[in-house]
Amino acid sequence: MKYYQIDIETSEAGIEAAVGKLLSIGIEDTEVSDPRDIQEIMDKKESYEWDYIDGEVTERMKETPRVTVYTEDPAQVREIRVAIRELALEAAEGMFGSGADLGSLEVTVTEQDDSRWKDRWKEYFRPFKVSEKIVIRPTWEPLPAELADADAVIEIDPGMAFGTGTHETTAMCIQMLEKYVKPGMRVLDAGCGSGILSIAAAKLGASEVLGIDIDETAVEVAKANLVQNRVDSTAMAACGDVTKGVDFTADLVVANLMAELICMITPDIPAHLAPGGVFITSGILTEKKEMVVKHLLDAGFAVDRIRDKGEWCCIAARLPEKDGAR
Repeated sequence: MKYYQIDIETSEAGIEAAVGKLLSIGIEDTEVSDPRDIQEIMDKKESYEWDYIDGEVTERMKETPRVTVYTEDPAQVREIRVAIRELALEAAEGMFGSGADLGSLEVTVTEQDDSRWKDRWKEYFRPFKVSEKIVIRPTWEPLPAELADADAVIEIDPGMAFGTGTHETTAMCIQMLEKYVKPGMRVLDAGCGSGILSIAAAKLGASEVLGIDIDETAVEVAKANLVQNRVDSTAMAACGDVTKGVDFTADLVVANLMAELICMITPDIPAHLAPGGVFITSGILTEKKEMVVKHLLDAGFAVDRIRDKGEWCCIAARLPEKDGAR
C-alpha cells in the first residue's frame, strides 16, 4: 500500500510552532527529527540510555530539524501545505516575536511504500535499561547477557502505535510508575498507545490495569503486546476516551500525551481516582510545565513530584486523602 510522507523543514525553535499548527488542523500524529535528541543519546547522560549507536545515526546529527507526517489522503497533503504556508506568513508578520527563526518551513512530499514505513526505524531500537528495575526489549532482538538480571523485561513491538520507551517522556513515566505503583493497585493508562505503560504497571505489581486509546490500531497493538508479555490476565486494552464513557476507578492514572491534551482531560481525572490517588503526566515541554501545574491545582490535585529531562518534564500529582472526587 502506498502512502505520503510529508517532511517540514524547520529549526529547533520552530518545531513546536509547526507541531502546533498541525494540531490546529486536527493532525496529532507527527514525527519530530531533532539532532539534539541524538546528541543527548551520544552524551549518555543517564545510565539507562541506549548503548547502541551506528554511523548512520551519527550522520543524522548533521541534519536540519524537521516534522514529518504520514498520510494516505491526498487531500490532507494539500491541507498541510496550506497550513504551513499560513505558518510562514504568521512568522513573517512577527506573531512569534521579532526575529523568530522557524526555519525554512519547506514542505517536501514523497510517495512511499508502507512496508518501509513500518520497519525502517527497527534498526535503531535495541534492548536497554529504562529504569532501576525494568529493561525494554524489542520482540525481534535477543536480550544481551549484561541485561539478563533485570527484575522485569518488557517485550515490545509498537507496530503503528506510539511507545517504545526510548523517548524521554515514556522513560520518565516508567520511572515514575516504579516509584508509585504498589502491589494490588488499580491503574488506568489514558492514551495507552503500544501498551508499554500498562505492561510496566502490571509487571510492577498492579492487580488490575486498563489501557484506553481513541485509536483502534493502537488498541489492537496494545492487546498483542499484553499477550506477548503474559500480563493479559491483569491488564486489558480498549477503545475509549477518559473524558467520557469510561467507568473505571483507579488508584493511579498515567497519561503520556501532550501538554494541551493533559490540560483538557485533567478536570475529568478525579472522577477516575480514589481518594489519595496519583495522576502521572508526561509529554509536557518544560516551558508548558506551569500551565499543566495550574490545571492540576485547579482540579484539586497537589503536585507531589516533578522531573525534567532535556526539554520534557513528567509530573506526579495526588488527590487529597479525604473528599477526593469519585
